[in-house]
Amino acid sequence: MKTKLTTLLITALLGLSLSAADVKPYPLKNCLVSGNELGTMGKPITKVYDNQEIKFCCKPCIKKFEANPAKYLGKLPK
Repeated sequence: MKTKLTTLLITALLGLSLSAADVKPYPLKNCLVSGNELGTMGKPITKVYDNQEIKFCCKPCIKKFEANPAKYLGKLPK
């Protein structure tokens, strides 16, 4: 039983490590939604959407992004 649990945990952790390696880093110094400089409204909030790291200046920006992600993702450099 202990071996199965250990194997399961190791597999889960490796899966998380591999998926984290595929995430593209956020390339901007400003919030994708508001344009505010990150850090001027407190600690930036980081989320991952479709293997792209996104940083927001505040919680309301997350809701705006989630309502129309394509609108904001188009602002990222290709």
